[in-house]
Amino acid sequence: MNATQREVDAQVDVAAMRQDAAVLLDQGAPLIRYEDLQAAERRYRVNLAWLIREVDAAMCRRSEDDVQAKVAMAGMSEAHRRLSEIEAVGLAGEVRRVRRLARSVLSLCDHYGTLTGLRMCAVCDKPITADQESAPYDLFRTSSGGPTSDAHARCLPPLPD
Repeated sequence: MNATQREVDAQVDVAAMRQDAAVLLDQGAPLIRYEDLQAAERRYRVNLAWLIREVDAAMCRRSEDDVQAKVAMAGMSEAHRRLSEIEAVGLAGEVRRVRRLARSVLSLCDHYGTLTGLRMCAVCDKPITADQESAPYDLFRTSSGGPTSDAHARCLPPLPD
């Protein structure tokens, strides 16, 4: 398998991880069964193990004073802390605990993207590859007023006449 294929596989994996975690964090989603919550927890643990390894490897390729690497390290520390939490009492407590794991999955997916140059579409949450046309997506702006992310050109609504 060549380097490009590995990059595409990683992008697909990260996109799937993000989608999986987002399902549990959807506030409008119906209540989840305990067995489904346990299955989600197992997937998040596997995803976090992969993400921690990959984010750590990406951090090692950066200089010691790299700000993005330091921020990623904080996210990894939080993920480790959440992975060590014991099972909570009751379904509501377990949902809160597993949602924290899901947030760590999303966080480390973001750090992975930042450190490796992976760009995700802000509309469809799928990878933007080098051969795809993209544009700034400014629905959400930073305090400085700049766009916060990109989107596939095909995902953006048409401009008004």
